[in-house]
Amino acid sequence: MKLNLKLVESPFVIEVKNEAGVSMKMDATEKIGGKNKGMRPMEVLAGSLAGCMSIDVLLILQKQRQEVTFYEINIEAHRKDAVPAAFEAFHLVFSFNKEVDLEKAEAAVKLSHEKYCSVSASLNPQIVIKTEVKHQS
Repeated sequence: MKLNLKLVESPFVIEVKNEAGVSMKMDATEKIGGKNKGMRPMEVLAGSLAGCMSIDVLLILQKQRQEVTFYEINIEAHRKDAVPAAFEAFHLVFSFNKEVDLEKAEAAVKLSHEKYCSVSASLNPQIVIKTEVKHQS
């Protein structure tokens, strides 16, 4: 994997581009001079965990012939009140359309978190990752 990061606007608006040319902008918090023109790096990391798990979960459910027509994850991330302000916990609430078997969905989420998700495997093992599975409201 090769990425390229460039400053696109001072002081902190940066763009990260992959080898296929797909890009994403990041920025710092406004508290230190950011311009709110991109995701914060820690938001990207939390989103990466949910994104990685989503690919696994959706693939597993597809193989089980579960028809997913609605899917979303609400992510609540908690950080330490210290420097560095590392993550200490994530709470991921997975929501599916009512036709999806929740037992299968729960098993898929567990498999992703414990076995398949590379992002989850790359995080500090002290970070608590709590998951919840439900039908959409």
